[in-house]
Amino acid sequence: MAYKHGVYASEVPTAVTPPVSVGSVPVVFGTAPVNLSKRQAAPVNEPVLCHTYSEAVEAFGYSDDWRFSLCEFIHSHFALYAMAPVVLINVLDPAQHKTSVSDESVTVENGLATVPAQGVLKTSVVVKSDDGQTTYTLGADYELDYDDAGQLVVQRLASGLIPAGAALKVSYDKLDPDAVTANDIIGGIDGNGRPTGLELIDQVFPRFRLVPGLILAPGYSHEPAVAAVMTAKAGAINGLFKATALTDLPADEAYTDLAAWKEANGYTSPRQINGYPKVKLGDRTYHLSTQLAGVICATDAAYDSLPYVSPSNQPLKADSAVLEDGTPLFLGPDQAAFLNGSGIVTALNFVGGWKAWGNRTGAYPANTDPKDSFIPVRRMLDWISNTVILSYWQRLDGPITRRLTEAVTDSINLWLNGLVATGALLGGRVEFRADENPDTDLMDGIVRFHLYVTPPSPAREIDFIVEYDTSYLSSLTA
Repeated sequence: MAYKHGVYASEVPTAVTPPVSVGSVPVVFGTAPVNLSKRQAAPVNEPVLCHTYSEAVEAFGYSDDWRFSLCEFIHSHFALYAMAPVVLINVLDPAQHKTSVSDESVTVENGLATVPAQGVLKTSVVVKSDDGQTTYTLGADYELDYDDAGQLVVQRLASGLIPAGAALKVSYDKLDPDAVTANDIIGGIDGNGRPTGLELIDQVFPRFRLVPGLILAPGYSHEPAVAAVMTAKAGAINGLFKATALTDLPADEAYTDLAAWKEANGYTSPRQINGYPKVKLGDRTYHLSTQLAGVICATDAAYDSLPYVSPSNQPLKADSAVLEDGTPLFLGPDQAAFLNGSGIVTALNFVGGWKAWGNRTGAYPANTDPKDSFIPVRRMLDWISNTVILSYWQRLDGPITRRLTEAVTDSINLWLNGLVATGALLGGRVEFRADENPDTDLMDGIVRFHLYVTPPSPAREIDFIVEYDTSYLSSLTA
């Protein structure tokens, strides 16, 4: 050690570890009109983080044809609810999910000919004369672009061979979102060893340092195989984190049949919110899971990003609820309560307009444990778990000493006290218990802390008892 003579100062790490913020970031799987993408290579089975509507449209394109299911979510989450960020994953592969159209007739008007189709792939276009005898050349006879509606436009070049006002035959390949199946959403590992579909959920945190909070696949989550994988992934993201799957029940089922359908098809996970039916705003129809994501994110944002408030009785951006064929469905409170009692969230137009209605996860009524059956309680416990994992990851591999155990317990107790003060918890504490830390485990590098927390349950029923009190008759003769 060097010789010193004087007064010196040094620093030690702060004993109290501040918590790492964890939000309710939606991760959405679906299809997109990637022929409209502004990227050099359209994103296929690639998680893309989007903070704005324009970022999402630049990456994936946008079409009012909501068979491209990510477009529905982009419009709802950014335009209606103004929520961000979101991670979008397109599984539609232009190399596979496409159909071919041969010799479609179009006419040049004012130098332009529009192909009335969505998803046309520019690189596949062949333009010929009406009799099919002349094949025109891109760049010499015409140029290609897309209009504001996403349709392909053939622009005649004055220096080329296409006559003004000519009739043309156009052949092309176009994206076919209907060719995307449940297996594409479920995904797996492809022949090159790359993950696809729902397997990509494990890439979200390593890519963006964001913990997935919600998992969606609108248009596909009503298929039991997809929902089963969604809920399985929600329980063990990266083997550590917990999330909530927002799943839709079939909107072509009668509401009285849904309880039996839900149980028979396994929509019964504590980390699952089941939605029924669909909702409309104007002439646009949304899966309820899509709008529930907006409701949940907006509610969390209103309460300091803490998920202790139920999305039930919070406003939807809707003016009707509809079945699959567009038939309006106006449920009364008693009918909606029937669905809620079966672990299904619905849409109710009663006091205050259209609201999300229901507090129960898919586990109810078979499982009545509050931590599994109430949406805000389940989400709050998952949020606490995710937060402590992120916050104390930095303590891993440090020596197990009294300083470590006291630092962790002091920090967490301080944090829990803050949550109690805000109303997010009724109470909470952490203990380092001797009976849960045997010598053999401590010797092996395993240390356990026991958290006791009580999130508030939602007030799902408020009763007023009204009684005729005869004693007030005396006021007549007082």
